[in-house]
Amino acid sequence: MQTDTKPAKILRSPFFIAMWLTLFLVEIIKGALLVAVLPVYMDNILGLSAGVIGVAFALQYLGDNLFRAPSGWAAERIGFRATMVTALICTLIAVIMILFLKSAVGLAMACLILGIGTSPLWPCAMTGVTAMSGPQNKNGTAMGALEMAALGGTGLGPIGMNWLLERTHHDYRTIFLVLMGCAILVILVAMILPGRVIVEGEHAEQAAKNSDVKYAAKPNLLTPFIRLQKSVKGTLQRVRSTLNVNPLVYPALFMQSFVIGLLSPVITLYTRTDLHISPNLYSLLLIAGGGITVIALLPVGKMVDRFGTKPFLNVGFLMAAASLFAFSSITSIPVVFGVVMLVGISYAMILPAWNAFVATLIPKGERGAIWGFFLTLQGSGMVVGPIVSGLLWDHVSHPAPFIGSAIVMAGLAVVHFVLSRNPFRTVPAK
Repeated sequence: MQTDTKPAKILRSPFFIAMWLTLFLVEIIKGALLVAVLPVYMDNILGLSAGVIGVAFALQYLGDNLFRAPSGWAAERIGFRATMVTALICTLIAVIMILFLKSAVGLAMACLILGIGTSPLWPCAMTGVTAMSGPQNKNGTAMGALEMAALGGTGLGPIGMNWLLERTHHDYRTIFLVLMGCAILVILVAMILPGRVIVEGEHAEQAAKNSDVKYAAKPNLLTPFIRLQKSVKGTLQRVRSTLNVNPLVYPALFMQSFVIGLLSPVITLYTRTDLHISPNLYSLLLIAGGGITVIALLPVGKMVDRFGTKPFLNVGFLMAAASLFAFSSITSIPVVFGVVMLVGISYAMILPAWNAFVATLIPKGERGAIWGFFLTLQGSGMVVGPIVSGLLWDHVSHPAPFIGSAIVMAGLAVVHFVLSRNPFRTVPAK
């Protein structure tokens, strides 16, 4: 993988194309399961409560987040291909478990394994794009393209599954067999990723050489574990010495995904039980909101590269807060479509700008590990969010998760306003 600072050439690189396809296919599987299939399957077919569904979703996000930092660290040392293929086999195992297991515990474990299987996706993608973008960090276009893959898959998965459910008369066995086929396909696609990391990987190769020299004289069964321990320890020391960010970055990372965590377990239930929207109309709603986001991501990413992240994040956070609050109180279907489109526009402004902003905080050393660490913090909101969402749904009111997400988004606008003025803990050395 060679470094290239021009955004257009990054999009045409073999690494980016393979990573884009892998991300797209995995998000189809996740979107189908988490948005369209599992909430209804666990509620209507298995009779599980919203609280249990929230816990199962939280375990999926927990598995995803626990392994993000280790997978980013592993990708720099054993390569993208080995890391991704190994993890995606877990995704296939999770779908098989969902097909055959009916208990709450079994499905919760399947969700946990699903999260583990998808954990390397964003660390690998962000590490590669950040390394390829060069010293000027002109990666808003690439970030927008990655978000297009993610949102496109997340939207296409539920739409395709809703269509298939209607055609098969809600035959969930057929649905899970189709998802197994998708999991096998994405494993095959991941096999074309680069075998090893070249850019920014010299420190890992040097560490391996030093370890080989030190332990070559007396090899034993403990030698691989000693090497691993020393490599991890060295990584942690480099992260502590190079990471220099305003402490407000950490809650901001959490809040950014906590909003999505609040919405993900209940959005399908809310539209069907409170708004009485049919599956076909719900698919149109996803197209209206997700489609406008996907279409806008690439041009917004290009504008982020040109004008910076600040204006897009300031407007995007405030627009998202207002539209999410409005969504909790309206029942008119045409107005619902308009509000969902506003949410889609706001997220098209937030996603590439936020990732590009975070990329400016990543030091050159240990990009994979630090991206994994940041993405773990960011994804931790997806662990807590579904649990809080289920409690709000069951014990407060059905609109409560949406009101809560609007409040958090408004708070994030305030936090970002402070960070945009002072993103670093100390002034970086020139």
